[in-house]
Amino acid sequence: MWTASFPSATGEDGFAIHGAIKLLAAFAAPASAGLFCEMNAACYVGDMSRIHEAKTAAAPLRPEVWARTPLQDKQSERDHRDLRIDKVGVRGLRFPIVIGDKAHSTQNTIATIGMYVDLPKEFKGTHMSRFIEVLNAHGSMVHVENIPDILYAMQRRLKSETAHLEMEFPFFLEKQAPATGMTGLMDYTARFNATACGAEIDFVLTVICGVTTLCPCSKAISRHGAHNQRGVVTVQIRSHKTVWIEDLIAIIERSASSELFSLLKREDEKAVTERAYENPVFVEDLVRNVALQLNAHADVTWFKVEAENFESIHNHNAYACIEKG
Repeated sequence: MWTASFPSATGEDGFAIHGAIKLLAAFAAPASAGLFCEMNAACYVGDMSRIHEAKTAAAPLRPEVWARTPLQDKQSERDHRDLRIDKVGVRGLRFPIVIGDKAHSTQNTIATIGMYVDLPKEFKGTHMSRFIEVLNAHGSMVHVENIPDILYAMQRRLKSETAHLEMEFPFFLEKQAPATGMTGLMDYTARFNATACGAEIDFVLTVICGVTTLCPCSKAISRHGAHNQRGVVTVQIRSHKTVWIEDLIAIIERSASSELFSLLKREDEKAVTERAYENPVFVEDLVRNVALQLNAHADVTWFKVEAENFESIHNHNAYACIEKG
């Protein structure tokens, strides 16, 4: 028998429970329902006991029964809006990857990944879990050499014509300060954008690199000093052969007034300041300097160079872009 005892606030057992039952009977159920008895607490306790026994009597569904129960596949249902979707999938997924490193052969890092396929107009939706299954099938770490395999696996698994894979990750280099030679780690941002259309694969490498620029106009018109600022250069390329991330970073940094460093002592700061003053560049100079070197690169077939300066004396940024290929 299921029982309950609630002592009252006045110390008289039974008074509080009887009062609560009367309140429930008045507000929760009609008198004809027969669930609550206005005067007899035993009626309520008895009814609750029978409800409790009925609940516990039902046996839980066995796992093998669950397995045999068909589940509705909403994604595969027919869609009648007659609209193809170019890209659908998952993004914002973080995953460990291994990339090539000129100095140390490989570098381990963490990528933020996006995976997409096209969706024919006939289908209501794609199967999102299959993207993660494809990625996990390549182990706990993705190697850059696996990118074509991942793209083809997405096409097969999701029955699509095109597949897209995006990987954005921090890339680290050890840099020596210009005067003291002290070393520190510098972080850059790199991105892989790969697309498979049928058997053809398109691959774009992007490198984002911070620099220092000093304004030539400010230097020319000022009796003392010149305004300078940090800027960001974004380079995207297609190429016949592999182009090292480090090589693109070097192209960008030697095109600016000065490169950036994580660790500078006073002697280094003096050297960096003077170098920037001796090499003033507009944002237009910056993109042209980078583009000239990419034009001369035998393996680069297409490029896009963007530069943005975070102006130190204006409330706006300066921007320039060159695309060729």
